Amino acid sequence: MALKLAWEKWSTKAATSSAPLVICHGLFGSKQNWRSLARAFNTRLSRDIYAIDLRNHGDSPHNATHTFDAMAEDIRTFCGDHGLERPVLLGHSMGGKAVMTTALKYPSMVSQLVVVDMPPVQLPLAHSFAKYAEGMRYVEQASPNRLAEANKILAEFEPNEGIRQFLLTNLRRDSDNQLRFRVPYDLLTSSLSDIASFNAKGSYKGSTLFITGGNSPYHQHFVDNKDTIRSMFPNSTLETIDDAGHWVHADKPEAFLNLVTQFLNNQH
Repeated sequence: MALKLAWEKWSTKAATSSAPLVICHGLFGSKQNWRSLARAFNTRLSRDIYAIDLRNHGDSPHNATHTFDAMAEDIRTFCGDHGLERPVLLGHSMGGKAVMTTALKYPSMVSQLVVVDMPPVQLPLAHSFAKYAEGMRYVEQASPNRLAEANKILAEFEPNEGIRQFLLTNLRRDSDNQLRFRVPYDLLTSSLSDIASFNAKGSYKGSTLFITGGNSPYHQHFVDNKDTIRSMFPNSTLETIDDAGHWVHADKPEAFLNLVTQFLNNQH
């Protein structure tokens, strides 16, 4: 059964018939991470922008099933509930697999697709994701009073300050004023094999943009699987942003905005 997802909307002031853009974050992310880019897209694209929290993330409900088929049902239901006809779907990492699954299962409901640093194949997840979950567990066990203390604990598991700050956006104070992570990290850890998999079949013939980072661990997988990508997404193009890692949009936001804006504005 589909879950009712949390969302934010940036409405366009333009009188436009352009398809709305729905943004889906990656593992341990949320709609919050996309606010600045959503505002920029809203200005540049003159269309309504939605950023959603996928199941088990952000302010959306938790559920023991964390598969891409389930996420696709959530996305389809969200679009139906909000009257979004043939939206553009954009997804990063886990969100990329979620939007690809949605487009492959329901091709007529998706006008265009933007997939950020995730090819449509089964891939071992970077070991860092399991490490992040372990770090979150340690933070909660330590019961820190301040974010700075939580950051110091997390530094033992992740040296990159930017990634730590990204993970710490999930901290909230509970009714006892204790800092707790709003993501069910144990549930997500047990779902890592589902998140690494990609079982969707078929093809999506709508225009599709894949974006990868030149320094991303997933970059070579796009090269190695180009025939698979072409068979599933025959109307797709691949763009590489140099000097960007897996979080392409955070590493090179202007280059990312330009690529997506050009792709969507050229489709009319």
